[in-house]
Amino acid sequence: MGEKFNRKLVLENGKEFLGYGFGAKNTDCVTNLIFSTGVVGYQEILTDPSYTGQTVVMTYPLIGNYGITDEDNECNTPSISGFVVREYCDEPSNFRFTKTLSEVMEEHNIAGISGLDTRYLSEIVRDNVGIRGIITDINTPTEEAVEKIKNTEINHNVVAQISCKKKWYARTARPEYNIVAIDCGIKHSIIKCLNKRRCNVIVVPYNTSAEEILKLNPDGVIISNGAGCPKDIPCVIETIKELKGKAPMFGIALGYRLIANAYELKLEKMEQAHIGGSFPIKNVLTNKVTMSSQGHSYAVNADSLNRHNLTLTHINVIDKTVEGICDGQNKVMAVEFQPEGAPGVRDNEYLFDEFLDMIKK
Repeated sequence: MGEKFNRKLVLENGKEFLGYGFGAKNTDCVTNLIFSTGVVGYQEILTDPSYTGQTVVMTYPLIGNYGITDEDNECNTPSISGFVVREYCDEPSNFRFTKTLSEVMEEHNIAGISGLDTRYLSEIVRDNVGIRGIITDINTPTEEAVEKIKNTEINHNVVAQISCKKKWYARTARPEYNIVAIDCGIKHSIIKCLNKRRCNVIVVPYNTSAEEILKLNPDGVIISNGAGCPKDIPCVIETIKELKGKAPMFGIALGYRLIANAYELKLEKMEQAHIGGSFPIKNVLTNKVTMSSQGHSYAVNADSLNRHNLTLTHINVIDKTVEGICDGQNKVMAVEFQPEGAPGVRDNEYLFDEFLDMIKK
């Protein structure tokens, strides 16, 4: 680039990577690191509440080249902490773009750094799930940066931060169903998938009680994707327990883990976490294989399903871990991955149709 490095990424183990700042340049950003192998979709990642408080390493070498388009956002206020990229483009070529990636990141105090070997960095993140780092000024001593990482507490109240504070509505023409979505960090794409299937959606805060939800007369309930650990939001687990058998439910990503906790299923730490991009998923009921976007480091123990009369519906083709479950008697279904496919393939939108079929029956 010809210019001097002005920012650096320091990992908690003391390893550092030098680069160039973009987005919010005057903030020290201490977060967990994850990575994504997506060729496109940086805007969806930037605005996906599931990435709240995390820094994402993008392995695709060119980021920012098509800018940001307001109508493609997955939430109104991005809550990601940082972006690490190989090459950042600040002159987008896209007739739809409204702002550059850096402008949006600066507006929302999101740190960015470019010029790093992101493929090498992603290997480190892959092999050290949960590793933390700091994006800071180039002149910050490494020892001081590591100390800042150690002294920064992990936020265990993420869902409370990103969930809506009051209920809101997403209506559609000629609605056939009334769906309540428990907002643990819901993506707009999920709501759009329901709207186009003639569902009115009422989005409610994560701590809305089962009693309040039932007063809304839902045909079904979505427990959304989101960030953080299920055990940090026990109120949602209790709500699921109280709703079981009273309304059909569909859990997505974090919603899947919340349902697993409500059923007291055994969750086990995975040897190789599912982070970074798309994975092949097999529907064991149809033998159909699709690709899915997901990110998790714990998996449900398959043997624990039988003790709770749950049916295995999906597995990961690579490591055979559980990816989908169903309780036919109480009309509860859940998948670990993102069915709406934003960013990524849309192979799994059929799951919304299955949820509506469950409601019809």
